[in-house]
Amino acid sequence: MGRVGVRTMVQERAARVERRLSAILAADVAGYSRLMHNDEEATHAKLTALLTEAIAPAIAEHDGRIVKNTGDGFLAEFPSAVEAVRAAIQFQNRVKELTIDDAEAKRIAFRVGINIGDVIVEPNDIFGDGVNIAARLEGIAKPGGICISSAAHDQVRGKVGVGFADLGEQNLKNIALPVRAYAPQLSAPPPAVSFLNIAGGFPFGQWTGRGLRRARVGLTMAFLLLVAGGGLGFWYIRWGEPQLLNHRLSIVVLPFTNLSNESEQEYFAEGVAGDLSADLSRIEDSFVIAPSTARAYKNVDARRVGRELGVRYILDGSLRRTESIVRINARLIDARTGAEIWSERFDGDWSKSMQLQDVITGRLARRLDLELTNQESRDAEVARPNSPDAVDLAMRGWAVLNRPYSREQLARSRAFFERALQIDPGYPKALVGLADTLAMDVNYRWTDTPADALRRAENAVGQVLSQFPSDAMAHFVKGEIQRSKGRDVEAAVGEYMTAIAINPSLAPAHGALGAAKIRVGRSAEAFAPLQMAIQLSPRDPLLSTWYFYVCHAHSHLAHYDEAIDWCSRSIAVNPFWIAYADLAAANALTGHEHEAHAAVAELRRLRPNYTVALWLQDGSGWSDNVVFLAEFQRITEGLRKAGLPD
Repeated sequence: MGRVGVRTMVQERAARVERRLSAILAADVAGYSRLMHNDEEATHAKLTALLTEAIAPAIAEHDGRIVKNTGDGFLAEFPSAVEAVRAAIQFQNRVKELTIDDAEAKRIAFRVGINIGDVIVEPNDIFGDGVNIAARLEGIAKPGGICISSAAHDQVRGKVGVGFADLGEQNLKNIALPVRAYAPQLSAPPPAVSFLNIAGGFPFGQWTGRGLRRARVGLTMAFLLLVAGGGLGFWYIRWGEPQLLNHRLSIVVLPFTNLSNESEQEYFAEGVAGDLSADLSRIEDSFVIAPSTARAYKNVDARRVGRELGVRYILDGSLRRTESIVRINARLIDARTGAEIWSERFDGDWSKSMQLQDVITGRLARRLDLELTNQESRDAEVARPNSPDAVDLAMRGWAVLNRPYSREQLARSRAFFERALQIDPGYPKALVGLADTLAMDVNYRWTDTPADALRRAENAVGQVLSQFPSDAMAHFVKGEIQRSKGRDVEAAVGEYMTAIAINPSLAPAHGALGAAKIRVGRSAEAFAPLQMAIQLSPRDPLLSTWYFYVCHAHSHLAHYDEAIDWCSRSIAVNPFWIAYADLAAANALTGHEHEAHAAVAELRRLRPNYTVALWLQDGSGWSDNVVFLAEFQRITEGLRKAGLPD
């Protein structure tokens, strides 16, 4: 090849533009011109301090880089949308902590926009529509808030420990197509605890320990007497916004111990602990220590961890891989006594480590939700048997509700929620629990006033969603209400999917989604969500219900041998009347006459005087979908053949 050819190739290579897919974070200071006009030097000094103390460390910790500063803001790039959002949440909360005492007119607050896009990369800048969208999203974010694109939201939902408000389609300046936007729901920062040297008259430092976040001290001041280097200094602790220390479900997830020397397992162990912290933070009234703090307490005595972090519970565990099998042991510890409350072992296929991590963290989160609720309910009964508060009563209500359903169990659970709401009429956990019991009463035909029950349920869950639109349990219960109506079960499907998008570990939502798929005439689609529910919580109080719905899906699809198998499993876990109906029909339709008659006998023992007419009445209320009703009719013929009276 001649010199001209070589030179041409070199020129083409030099002209080639470097591109990559990145998560882009754009931020600026809200009202920067006004702040600079009022006090230029102080604003510049404060902004520099915030960039140094809050923003740069958060971006570095999450593997990002500041591409450039823009005077009143900056542009940063991350390899992952999850890390970009985590960094933004971290520095926004830190900025709020550092500016909490500033006068409102002088307070600096950042607006943040985040997007995923293919960008053109230069040494000191990045370009492209992805950058432009991030900048426009930053412009519509609230001061102190974050606004992310749907592309980023798809990557981060369920992975960053916060819910998201759907802001709808946004028409952004100079962007051709509308962009759907979401806003993470950030919690208020913990109050700062400042140590000031009264003699010297200047701040010594600041402690923002989250374990102090809800302490009520009013005007109380604690004085410390320190003697250092022969000098006598007087110090006091100034507490922030006074609140009550009442996080019943406060917990720290310590780093899981890797019992091998393989670095890949170390990353896996850290990932499990981090994802667990995020999943547990979705539990109502929970208070979860951030993983970055938890890592500092590895191999530390449980009671010391509890004292220093102000938590009631500690979760720790270990991980060991043997060939293709990975085994995880987890245990829940009472930080007050050091006693082990609960432990469990999980085995999985290491070759599917990514899916395994999701399943294990989801399973642990569901199990811990149940165990923590039961433990707190027991503690409340012992500590405050005669004077329970709304939180105590709601805990007791959920402890009862988290059991296999029965008419009596739902009535007892509902009584606890109603007592809680007499004390605190707006308590979300009690409102959601009340709505759930009412919806289940209608769904299982245990109420004589279904319209009134559904009206009360809708009012209760509506109160919660009006304040907390990203509450996964509230969306799940709204789906239960829609499913109980029977007219528009597609609406229930949408609510369950919303709940799962917010909290992928919410096993009951997966199970209910499977049940709803049957009622909208898509029984073949029911198995995947039902199997996910079972995989996430294989010892769940709702397990017999999920087994029944697998059976019911097979019945609707005329898979009668499989229906017999799954209904038998359901009955073995918890004998429930409706499982005997499908079991009787499937046996009759496969020629097992004796077994069919035995199932009908059990059905009528649990539901005396039950008839085909009542079965048809129940079915017509469950759905008006024509495919469902046609399939349901086949089961009806099976019940007649099994000997159920008309």
